Amino acid sequence: MPGTHTQLLFHCVFSTKSRQALITPEIAERLYPYMGGIVRTLKGVLYAIGGMPDHVHLYLRWRPNSALANLMRTVKARSSAWVHGSFPDLRRFAWQDGYGAFTVSKSREEALKAYIANQAAHHGREDFKSEYLRLLRAHGVEFDERYVFD
Repeated sequence: MPGTHTQLLFHCVFSTKSRQALITPEIAERLYPYMGGIVRTLKGVLYAIGGMPDHVHLYLRWRPNSALANLMRTVKARSSAWVHGSFPDLRRFAWQDGYGAFTVSKSREEALKAYIANQAAHHGREDFKSEYLRLLRAHGVEFDERYVFD
């Protein structure tokens, strides 16, 4: 087979440093498209983005010739710098050091998009910490809860 054909779909989740509620609706309205632009510039495809004041969810397709860690590092660094430049009052804005990344089956795409779009309703029932731990467990990720959050 002469070509490489992939469908590498990821649900990525990360929070603001110390889960500070810094992403207001006004900031999200500009930040999310900016983050999508970073993904596109790096030759990925962002299918959905959303979150809450203290975290963000991205559903994206990534390419096989670059590590997802490189994408996450670049998205977080560039978007943080953009927030600092666009909102001078948010000089303390930062993302957490790590992130969660979970593979997604194409058959579950619509459910994931709905989940991301309905974050506000979802978080009326569950806080981010509980949500993130649930995602780790649901995907069989081994972790020590003492080291999951900063």
